[in-house]
Amino acid sequence: GYAFTRDEMIEQGLGYTYVGLARTLDSHIKNIRRKIEPDHKSPLYIQTVYGIGYKLVGENS
Repeated sequence: GYAFTRDEMIEQGLGYTYVGLARTLDSHIKNIRRKIEPDHKSPLYIQTVYGIGYKLVGENS
């Protein structure tokens, strides 16, 4: 799957370029993982791609 940068995710989610801390997204990803992942410390659905951002992984991946 495609790995989205933090800036891409923020721009797609908000519809505009966010001027602020990109790490704010990390906090939201952490909260989402706690809700949807069987084990949020070993995520299956939202994976971190080092140096890029995040990747969504489906069941068929």
